[in-house]
Amino acid sequence: MRAELKIAGRMLAEIRSDLKRPHTFAHERVGFLTAGIVAPPSGGLLLLSREYAPVDDEDYLDEPGVGAMIGSDGMRKGLQMAYRARSALLHVHTHGGRGIPRFSGIDIRESRKFVPSFFNAIPQSPHGAVVLSNDSASGLLWLGPDRSPIAVTGFVRVGVPLQRFGGLQ
Repeated sequence: MRAELKIAGRMLAEIRSDLKRPHTFAHERVGFLTAGIVAPPSGGLLLLSREYAPVDDEDYLDEPGVGAMIGSDGMRKGLQMAYRARSALLHVHTHGGRGIPRFSGIDIRESRKFVPSFFNAIPQSPHGAVVLSNDSASGLLWLGPDRSPIAVTGFVRVGVPLQRFGGLQ
């Protein structure tokens, strides 16, 4: 199944800028992106970005074995944002660099733990995780809590110029 994420150019730039900010002890930043879902006549899923919220400084846990660990308050805030808008919820972070980024083993392991729990609050939408680089992205999308994730097959930066990036090339 094809799944594509469209995001406004200005929002994408703000997300990348936010994720570069240093934190007192976390090695990387995390945020949440909400998205509306459209099922185009051609098939697949189209996710339309709506709102981005960074995880608050106080919601990071000091876990030396990972780049960033988010506490239950941080997860709750992301879920509340998506619940109000009846949106898909995407956990977003960056690995920097150039080219299509890969999820680390820790990213995959932890996403498999927390993303399916998003369906407890918002069962009607798919949910997932996105990892950005400085010029590309990769994503995983769960269509249900007991299903394996699918790859986000493409990303579109909406603006001038329109730009396709990341996903499965």
